[in-house]
Amino acid sequence: MPKRLFDLIFAGFALVVLAPVLVVVAIWVRWDSPGTVFFRQTRVGRDGRLFRIYKFRTMHAHAEKAGPAITIGADTRITRSGSWLRRTKVDELPQFINVLRGDMSVVGPRPEVPNYVAMYPESVRERILSVRPGITDLASIEFRDESSLLGHSSDPEQTYVEQILPVKLRYATEYAQSHTLWGDLKIIARTVSILWINRPS
Repeated sequence: MPKRLFDLIFAGFALVVLAPVLVVVAIWVRWDSPGTVFFRQTRVGRDGRLFRIYKFRTMHAHAEKAGPAITIGADTRITRSGSWLRRTKVDELPQFINVLRGDMSVVGPRPEVPNYVAMYPESVRERILSVRPGITDLASIEFRDESSLLGHSSDPEQTYVEQILPVKLRYATEYAQSHTLWGDLKIIARTVSILWINRPS
C-alpha cells in the first residue's frame, strides 16, 4: 500500500474514532485558560515547504513571547490541562488534520521550526526534507521526555542543538533512506505501547 494512501486511511479513521475525545479536550482547553483551542506554529515540511502545525494549546496565550521556543522542565507557561496533555501526548492528536492536508505523515521525522532546520548540515538537509515529516518516529520515542531532560541543563538551547538535535538528525536520515510500511507499523506499535505503559494512573 502506498504510504500516502495509508496516511489518509489511518488519519481519517483516527479522527473519526477519537472525535469524542477531541471535543472533550477542546472544551477543557478553552475552559482551563483564556485563548484559542489550537496552537499553530510554522514548521518546515517536505522539500522545505512551510506549513502550520496543529496542536492543542498547552500554554497560556502568547506564551511564545514570554520564553524560549523549546519547553524546559516545569515551564511556568504550561496550563493545568496542558501539563496532562503533554504528558500523555494527547496535544499532538490534531496533527492528524495535518496528515489529511498532506503536510505530514503518520510516521516520519518530526518537523522542526525554520531556525533549527537552518542548522541542518548540508550533507543531510536535502535527504531529510525529501520525506513528509511525521507525528511520530524513533526520535520521538527516545526523546519523549525531552522537556525534562532540558530542564536539568544549565543552557537548554545549547544542549538541544549540540546533543539532542544531532541524534534526531541521525534517526531522520536513516528513516529517509530506508523507510517501509512495515517499519512504519512497528514505530506506530512502539509509540502506542509506550504511551499505554506510561499513561497517568
